[in-house]
Amino acid sequence: MKFNQWTLGLAAVGAVSLASAVRADEAKLSALQTALSNTTISGYVDVGANWTMGDQSQSVVPTYYNGKPIDGFSLNAVVVSLDKPLDESRWASGYHIDLNYGNDAIYGYNDGPIRQAYVALRTPVGNGIDWKMGVMDGITGYEGNTSFLNPNISRSFGYAVNPATYVGLLGTYKISDVISVTAGIINPTYSTSNISSKSYVAAVAVTAPNSWGFLKGSVWNFQTIQSFESGDQPWSYYNPGAYNNYSVNGTFNTPIANLKLGVSYDYVQELGSSYLGDGAIYGVYATYQATDKLSLAVRGEYLDGRYGTIVGDVVGTDGDAGQGSEITATIQYNLWANVVSRAEFRWDHIDHYGEFGINANNTDLCSLALSLVYKF
Repeated sequence: MKFNQWTLGLAAVGAVSLASAVRADEAKLSALQTALSNTTISGYVDVGANWTMGDQSQSVVPTYYNGKPIDGFSLNAVVVSLDKPLDESRWASGYHIDLNYGNDAIYGYNDGPIRQAYVALRTPVGNGIDWKMGVMDGITGYEGNTSFLNPNISRSFGYAVNPATYVGLLGTYKISDVISVTAGIINPTYSTSNISSKSYVAAVAVTAPNSWGFLKGSVWNFQTIQSFESGDQPWSYYNPGAYNNYSVNGTFNTPIANLKLGVSYDYVQELGSSYLGDGAIYGVYATYQATDKLSLAVRGEYLDGRYGTIVGDVVGTDGDAGQGSEITATIQYNLWANVVSRAEFRWDHIDHYGEFGINANNTDLCSLALSLVYKF
């Protein structure tokens, strides 16, 4: 085949154009890789089984899977997380997303599968203020939303009166290695129509320094959510109304190796009602790490809802006052890599008072539960 100068010229132009296009695509890909280079993907799959013995017609909240005691197998939660954490720079930025689905999933904004989705920022004021804005996990109470990080499989009474998630702005400032504070303003609930009304949240964490001997690393938390007006619903998705919540809890090391003790106190103040009052939940925890794979956890709670409020709803069938207690024992043995495997026995005793403290009756529920969580 013969090539003249025009043929060679056109070929050269085409080669240059192709090379330019490749470089442009490489530049786009490089920019994409740069944007995602510090993003991690993680999550977990939580499955389990439960067998409840007793009168299940009595409402017990929180129960074993998403509000009702059930007998059978369950997909508790599938959680996929995208995270770009803050680095050590003065003007650091990042983000975090949790997508989840299942019987025990935490449904966040607009009741969708988004448990968390927030932008994280740092402003170089003093030691640096770390900000979160968007949908985020609640920061009050002893137990959190990530199931396998809690001592037990089933949720506590105290978990029921603390917010699972909300939309707002939170700032955290570490005063020293001992004290850090978090404060912010939030929508009263992610499903409310009156989003112009706001609530505020505040928390102080105190960590025991190394000079405190065996107590070093122990943590006290002092937390509250406050309504700005009677129309707020600051912490409960399922129960509308106006409440203030006060939570004090802590986890403490002991002189016994691998034994930790925990305490929790939640006080709920009902607002704007002529006949309902306040209520409280008291909890104690003990966890013992027997071996690298074997651990034991025990939780006991007493719920005083005799004056009404949502605390009464925790053990009542129709929103009336009530009292209750529960004891939970959990054994964890991690036989497989990346798998948290646990078995649990729980006993609930409920005093259901009925309207204004009359027609009282007692109910007992027992439950056996199994949970397998694969972390990736």
